[in-house]
Amino acid sequence: MFRLWARTFQDNHMLQDTVICDESDDTRTHKVFRAIEEICYQFDLGKPIWLDSTIADFKKHDKARFTADNFIESIDFDYLEIQVIEED
Repeated sequence: MFRLWARTFQDNHMLQDTVICDESDDTRTHKVFRAIEEICYQFDLGKPIWLDSTIADFKKHDKARFTADNFIESIDFDYLEIQVIEED
């Protein structure tokens, strides 16, 4: 099972969170992108842009932060953080 935890923060306080589970046999990359689509749907957000620094952090720590620089439209929080919490 693949699980991705997503949280939004404002002034170091968590505003909302969700966990997306994926039991498919798809690649890790596809699971991450599908999970982000579901997160954006649940949080009513536009899809974030993966900057080089975001990709590097995610590869190194299985965790990434999407700030206002990663979104085309304005956001009402400081950042969206995603983290892989379980992986086959």
